[in-house]
Amino acid sequence: MAAGKRIGYARVSTEEQHLDLQLAALEAYGCDRVYSDHGISGGRFDRPGLRAALAAARTGGTLVVWRLDRLGRSLRDLATLVGNLGQRGVRIVSLTESLDTGSASGRFTFHMLAALAEFERGLISERTRAGIAAARARGSRPGRRPVLDDAQCGHARQLLLRHSLSAVARMLGVDRGTLRRALSRTESRERGEAPAPDGA
Repeated sequence: MAAGKRIGYARVSTEEQHLDLQLAALEAYGCDRVYSDHGISGGRFDRPGLRAALAAARTGGTLVVWRLDRLGRSLRDLATLVGNLGQRGVRIVSLTESLDTGSASGRFTFHMLAALAEFERGLISERTRAGIAAARARGSRPGRRPVLDDAQCGHARQLLLRHSLSAVARMLGVDRGTLRRALSRTESRERGEAPAPDGA
């Protein structure tokens, strides 16, 4: 594909939706080639149509979409995608949002988008740290919940009086190692000792 081409991209997230409106707008804009994804969520960036559109977009060319959320719904990933295309010398044009990264106002809008993505990352990080601190204050350990809780471990100990470790593990739907570790953690807590970490 020669440089300077206008590459269109369209997407709908469900099979019931139609691409007609987007395709008509892209063709009216004068796109040389249009790629699309039908019935694929915008949360995924590994879509075959999007991959083809990005590969076809060359330096000096333009990637055209009906709306930015057709590229993706994640603000952070969208900002990264637009930034990568900008580094390759590819403009982004959003038809309904009147956004063109080849213009000063378009570049300003993109920088605002990138700043919002960074703000979003900061909020997520702060919420994660606050959640971990709150869990520690309550005496909880952050991480995955144990496969077997204390009641199940107590039941397992009763079963072990009559059955083998392997048989009890099968009854509870876990493997021998998982059952052994769960029993060890429960016994450690009952003795007032710090439980061994998972995988120990």
